[in-house]
Amino acid sequence: MRVIVASTGQQLGVLKLSDALRHAQSLGLDLVEVAPTATPPVCRIIDFGKFKYETSKHEKDKRNTGSRLKEVKFRVNISDNDYTTKVRHAEEFLDRGSKVRIQLQFRGREMAHQELGMAMMQRVKKDLATMANVEAEPKLMGRNVTMTLAPLPATKRKRRFAPQPELADDHEDVDVDDDEEGESKD
Repeated sequence: MRVIVASTGQQLGVLKLSDALRHAQSLGLDLVEVAPTATPPVCRIIDFGKFKYETSKHEKDKRNTGSRLKEVKFRVNISDNDYTTKVRHAEEFLDRGSKVRIQLQFRGREMAHQELGMAMMQRVKKDLATMANVEAEPKLMGRNVTMTLAPLPATKRKRRFAPQPELADDHEDVDVDDDEEGESKD
């Protein structure tokens, strides 16, 4: 088997199992098989407790990324530029793999026009259709309408509201008159 000392990255070469175990014990570490299907199998000389801790930590981090839920709040009478900004934020969250809860709040007499709120939710659903599937349809709960979106697979996502590139500050050469008294040249 091929033996590698993990702490230094040094390859000891191909050794017999007994020689590899003896070398690991002399260093006070463990011999761990990391690639059993390779020819010859690859083993590392490492501290097994530390190895288990790091792999469990890595697995835990991987699990948490899929279960994040972000929230974007809207109002019925939102302006177009604010709407675009909020949809752009929702797209960014979906692009990172997070689920997004869209919440529409009614205040005061806005409750009399719930159809406007449902129309707003349909607009959001249509605008984010290239990025997400609807996991929970728009539902009225009290004075809020909520809808949950789950991201599409990374290969099928297509952003519609990608952030605009910053415009370069192209200042044209402007002649400035430096008249002391502010007089114009005629």
